Amino acid sequence: MKNIFIINGHQKYPFSEGKLNATLTEKAEIYLKSNGYNIKKTTMEDIYDANEEIEKFKWADVVFFQTPLNWMGVSWSFKKYIDEVFSMGMMGEMSDGDGRSKEAPKKNYGLGGKLNGKYMMSVTANAPKEAFNNPEETFFNGISEDELLKPMHLNFKWFGFEPLPTFMAYDVMKNPEIENDFIRFENHLKANF
Repeated sequence: MKNIFIINGHQKYPFSEGKLNATLTEKAEIYLKSNGYNIKKTTMEDIYDANEEIEKFKWADVVFFQTPLNWMGVSWSFKKYIDEVFSMGMMGEMSDGDGRSKEAPKKNYGLGGKLNGKYMMSVTANAPKEAFNNPEETFFNGISEDELLKPMHLNFKWFGFEPLPTFMAYDVMKNPEIENDFIRFENHLKANF
């Protein structure tokens, strides 16, 4: 795992400029470069070409993406990026369509991936840690962070990527613990790279 494609999926808003996501992205890049990894990057502020982005996914041994949790998913600009790049990639570069064949049109949906890398999600959320994995918290009703992020996991599984453990910084707007988040993040990177 020497080639890492880093994506910063933050969308700037007047109430959320993206400093924490940018800092976590920068910390990941510094850590990975200092440990001999080759890095390519994209941010949602960049102008990008879908074909060039596909080449980054094909090049990568690991895709690391940093994103805020926006309305239980990724930002609209990151979703747009996924729609454009992944849709183009499923036309043969990153997957063989949706994985089904004429001989078995009802089997293997989503299993046409042609890539063999891994991916890691790093997420900032306003939700407190206690909102997850607790059936008494009725909004999430006991689901885990990764269950909430299942659509992103399935997006990467579609192309053949395997997950590394997810990192989450919790309660970042109302009750931030940023210095502790940075320590946990560094430990998370050390444990997985």
